[in-house]
Amino acid sequence: MSSNFIGKKLKTFFWIFILITSFARAQSYDKWKLQLAIGINDPIESDEKSPGYYTYYLNFPTINLGVQYMLLENLGVKLDYGFNRSSSGLDSQEFELNYSRVNAQLAYDFSSLLRFLPEEVGTVLHGGPGYSFSNPSGEFSENDYRFLNAILGAEIHYKVSRNLSVMSDLALVYSFSNENKYDINVDGFSFNDDLIYLTFGVSYALGRGCKCYP
Repeated sequence: MSSNFIGKKLKTFFWIFILITSFARAQSYDKWKLQLAIGINDPIESDEKSPGYYTYYLNFPTINLGVQYMLLENLGVKLDYGFNRSSSGLDSQEFELNYSRVNAQLAYDFSSLLRFLPEEVGTVLHGGPGYSFSNPSGEFSENDYRFLNAILGAEIHYKVSRNLSVMSDLALVYSFSNENKYDINVDGFSFNDDLIYLTFGVSYALGRGCKCYP
């Protein structure tokens, strides 16, 4: 095997190595983001399902905590946890509900399609499957549920620094629970339906020179 051939091979391997390492650095840069948001929620349930038990339209708090990883410039995945508390409204029998969820989601940044927006503003659609935990408290604590869900929401981000943006998130958590519930007349309040929430919070990118929204 000639030295000329070996030299060409070494040059080829060298440039392949440069390309791979450059790509790896690009792929690992500004990929991870942490998000924390607090807001309000509204459990959606008809009077026919829970006669005598209903919440206020606005309930506090909703607390969402998530971590996001960008696969591409505009497409990422995230895992997030949400906690929601609501309580009995006017003229309702008294109760309190703790509703938690865990969701694995896709996040799509469609800011590039809205060219009229300022550069600091980002818009994101997110959604995916998850699991819900419905836990009434007090005398109804035995009436808990576990069921599958799907979430669909939209976020607006405003970049305030290189690594930090403030954000709002409006989303619907759709229940795939069985329609059968505990007997309201015998067992009292229980919940296995949909929920909508609105939160405000922050998104922090782990890295320098970030585009803070996804």
